[in-house]
Amino acid sequence: MGSTLRSVLRWSKAPAEGVQTASTPWANVARGLAARATTPLLPDDYLKFLNPLWSARELRGLIVGVQPETEDSATVTIKPGWGFSGDYQAGQYVGIGLRIDGRWHWRSYSLTSVPRRDNKHITITVKATPEGFLSTHLVKGVEPGTIVRLAAPKGDFALPDPPPEKILFITAGSGITPVMAMLRTFRSRGQQADIVHVHSAPSEADVIFYDELRELEKSLPGYRLHLRLTETQGHLDFGGLTEVATDWKERPAWVCGPSALLDDAEKHWEEADLADQLHMERFTIAATDKGGEGGTVTFSISDKTIEIDGATSLLDAGEKLGIQMPFGCRMGICQTCVLPLEAGHVRDFRSGTEHREGDRIQTCISTASGDCTLKI
Repeated sequence: MGSTLRSVLRWSKAPAEGVQTASTPWANVARGLAARATTPLLPDDYLKFLNPLWSARELRGLIVGVQPETEDSATVTIKPGWGFSGDYQAGQYVGIGLRIDGRWHWRSYSLTSVPRRDNKHITITVKATPEGFLSTHLVKGVEPGTIVRLAAPKGDFALPDPPPEKILFITAGSGITPVMAMLRTFRSRGQQADIVHVHSAPSEADVIFYDELRELEKSLPGYRLHLRLTETQGHLDFGGLTEVATDWKERPAWVCGPSALLDDAEKHWEEADLADQLHMERFTIAATDKGGEGGTVTFSISDKTIEIDGATSLLDAGEKLGIQMPFGCRMGICQTCVLPLEAGHVRDFRSGTEHREGDRIQTCISTASGDCTLKI
């Protein structure tokens, strides 16, 4: 009886096996049964007429608002659709896919909403950058009513439960976003801790959530904010950290911001023999000039091919063909994008390491080194 039930469940879920969801496994049973019932058409062909957020193939969301924060940043409010769970952790990130000019663009952004609270909505706060096509579009071009694809929240940059009695936050620029989710969660749940928060930005006008941070100083017991305005005060010198937190060595630290800040923090904590006290979130990852030579990439299950140069990731190549590639951070950290390499060679952007047939490779940080075949 048990084996029969397991077989039925496997049969039911099979058509939706590739859907990432943070919800109960039964969500994919419903998706799979919908797919079986509507064959040969996809269930989405029917569901979209009832509600554009209902999909048997993917997680979706509806953008319901865009609120400017600074001149180059905005908070995007999203109503998630069927299968998305609000039971994530403050500090985690969510994958966002947006179709622009016929092509899907993907990026991961830290959630700034409070888990299990914000009226079944989630928020991300995005800073537009000159090289950030999707971030610029989200801040200045996206309209409420736009449907986006979602990937389930992920990431290890989160506080333990219960949180420590003493905490040190160090953030810079848009690195404040995951920490803001943590601070909002403290306030929402009535939690208290001795929190020292050092935040850097060029000027007051560039501080994302400036008014809310100042309000938190008054309303959140134990919270102390130290703003460092780099245009007039220069960048944070970790050697002078004792001036703002004399007991910094006794505080677990969560640090998020540009790579240079994180590199300095890592060095400082290692020299103090306190590396286990440091938690970091890297938004970007340093690339090397060790890309591949390019080549023809074949996606065997999808039966599609594409010619790419040595600067294009395998993840981007698959998405250009409309393949629903697995992904998470898109920075080589979370391992969500790992796929088996069936044939050929690929090269890691960061280290220059070459992988060959039989290896499992991270598609977000790998490119073709000659012709290759991926199993997807």
